[in-house]
Amino acid sequence: MSDSPSDKPASPAHYLQTVAVQPELEIAPGFASFSPATHRGSTVVFRNLAELRAHGDGATTYWRYGLHATPTSEALCQHLALLEGARHTLLQPSGLAAISLVYFALLKSGDDVLVPHNVYGPNRDHGEWLAREFGVTVRYYDPMDAAAMAAMIRPNTRLIWMESPGSVTMEVPDSDAIVAAARAHGVLTAIDNTWSAGIYFRPFDKGIDISVQALTKYQSGGSDVLMGAVLTCDDALHDRLKRTRMLMGWGVSADDCHLVLRGLPSLPVRLAAHDRAAREVAEWLRQRPEVARVLHPALPDCPGHASWRRDFTGASGLFAIILRARYTRQQVDALVEALQLFAIGWSWGGAHSLAVPYHVQGMRPAGTWPPAGWQDAGELVRLYIGLEDTRDLIADLRQALEATLAA
Repeated sequence: MSDSPSDKPASPAHYLQTVAVQPELEIAPGFASFSPATHRGSTVVFRNLAELRAHGDGATTYWRYGLHATPTSEALCQHLALLEGARHTLLQPSGLAAISLVYFALLKSGDDVLVPHNVYGPNRDHGEWLAREFGVTVRYYDPMDAAAMAAMIRPNTRLIWMESPGSVTMEVPDSDAIVAAARAHGVLTAIDNTWSAGIYFRPFDKGIDISVQALTKYQSGGSDVLMGAVLTCDDALHDRLKRTRMLMGWGVSADDCHLVLRGLPSLPVRLAAHDRAAREVAEWLRQRPEVARVLHPALPDCPGHASWRRDFTGASGLFAIILRARYTRQQVDALVEALQLFAIGWSWGGAHSLAVPYHVQGMRPAGTWPPAGWQDAGELVRLYIGLEDTRDLIADLRQALEATLAA
């Protein structure tokens, strides 16, 4: 119900153009919804100059500029922190931007960083770019040999990256041993925790300093959003990361935040469905004569399976298979292209299954792949199991295997 004209102050707007820009709207209070409001805005309006000038005093005002935060992005930050057990979240335009934030906030010329052999490809590219252009030393370690990694730590080592599991070859490192070595030398640790979606692995319970995730994946769930997150528990570390983010001018849109927020309530349910389906398909593939090894952390053939059992409460929908050495790269490519229900494409975490072949020897230092003792190991195909019926997916894999790799 609107007030009577006598109850309202006179409007200072007399002309149509002013009313078009500054309409006086009366929206009744009391509306409630399960969906957080989407606040779009670059300009943040202050009630007075004292409030504007008091920015930085948390007791006075929080909001400054839409690039840095809005109520919508803040809702997403808090929700993500609750799910992963963090205190702070910073949102980035992509998962790679989240990785970049960690590098730029923590490293300077002359510093050293240790990166695992199995790191996400763009992370490797980023580190090598820093080495070429900014004087940062980047060295690679075997993720399955924590003792050898510890021996590599130098006085100028500032950061140790982990990826659990590796996004292509699926090794699960001994995070406890890596963290213990890092702490003994005062080195910060960061982990790419995208595979577990912050649900099945709790990095801060393990003493890891920074968790990075590509929200593009499971949190969105729709294969239609690009976003990343950097999560921490340490206030000073968060402030350092936040300051770098502001100086770099990184931000995310309120609409994209809304899309990710919409996916979070169903995240545990979707993740459990992916877990069940992927294990079923992986177990079927273990029986196929064309497959030399299935690299699924929940299965004993996967390096680091014991660490997965200790540290994780579930598994993702992403895993890999190693075809037998007798099959050529051309045959493996034909296998992937013969699949009808598995799309070919980067990224994962949505409802649709994916398949991508990798020539791992070209991605790793010479002599590190395949691991010693692996017999008959050929080309690798990474599979992502979506939400299709597993009976259809298995039938599709069967027809493709038989059509392209028949003896």
